Amino acid sequence: MNDASQSPQQALVPQGSDVRPLSAAQLEVRRIVRHDMADPRPADAFRDLRTQLLSRANGASVVTLVAPVSRGSGGSYVALNLAAALAFDETRSAVLIDCNLRSPVLHERLGVEPASGGLVDYLEGRVGALREIVYATGVPRLYLVPAGARREASGDLLGSARMRALLDSLRGDSTGVTVVLDSAAVASAPDARILSDLAELSVLVAGYGRDTPDAVRESCGVMDRARLAGVVFNRVP
Repeated sequence: MNDASQSPQQALVPQGSDVRPLSAAQLEVRRIVRHDMADPRPADAFRDLRTQLLSRANGASVVTLVAPVSRGSGGSYVALNLAAALAFDETRSAVLIDCNLRSPVLHERLGVEPASGGLVDYLEGRVGALREIVYATGVPRLYLVPAGARREASGDLLGSARMRALLDSLRGDSTGVTVVLDSAAVASAPDARILSDLAELSVLVAGYGRDTPDAVRESCGVMDRARLAGVVFNRVP
């Protein structure tokens, strides 16, 4: 069966299906929200973001881009925790794709060893089946497509027809799957602009007290304003 014709359920036969759930202590160290945190404020913030995005999408299965204004603004933190909050709901799954091909970090944050390769390997044709690059994580119902081999010139891959087919295959026609793209910073590469053309919704992440108002405005101008859901101000530790 061709990957592009698979349902999300068929595509999400993840590598490492027997992975053990991360403990509360491991989640805290890795700064991943959970539904029963002692301090509920971080989880509540991402629940609220999740609710707003789902409302904007009318509950449909959408691709959501998370793009930081500048490197170090916390884009990967927001993307990961948005996906984790989506996975709180037992009727939903989230697929997190590490599209920061220059500086990927999500596989390390989630403790995933991409033994079968990742996004770059799939897009360049070294991996044939999509299911080979979808990995289970220690967070129930949260799946990861890691970046795979590092790639400096990434725009041609991210804007390719194979990338579009990958996204269509993962979300299918189900309302229970949300795909979250973690992008390189808007200020450092054209990748966010390219990915914004593939996503129904985009979220810009600004480092609180770090990114200037002018930088935020310039980054908003790069994105498709009709698809820009809003700006998240992240307090960078």
